[in-house]
Amino acid sequence: QVQLVESGGESVQAGGSLRLSCAAHGVTSSTYAMGWFRQAPGKEREFVAAIHLRYGDTRYGDSAQGRSTISRDYARNTVFLQMNTVKFEDTATYYCALGYDIRKMSIMGGVEFWGKGTPVTVSS
Repeated sequence: QVQLVESGGESVQAGGSLRLSCAAHGVTSSTYAMGWFRQAPGKEREFVAAIHLRYGDTRYGDSAQGRSTISRDYARNTVFLQMNTVKFEDTATYYCALGYDIRKMSIMGGVEFWGKGTPVTVSS
């Protein structure tokens, strides 16, 4: 069974930076994508970014707003989300996701496995 373990969520001041990490365990496929969604209180879960673990192709959602960069460590089945110049509206629980087709990762239907989420709180 695939397990996704997130880390890096924290409280940060507006304008600051943080880096989220997600490690995948139990993955048997060599071709898969991982990414991030976020869900703010009272709002729907939205796509942030995804990356193909083997080839490095990336996809970004509108919520990334040019301030977030996704990267990966293929050998460790780990992805990172670097968030810069964070804003109050970035406050959300960030969920790691894994799917087998990066073209479908921007929709929740394309996600096969979810992490439990890591909270990010941005204060002004």
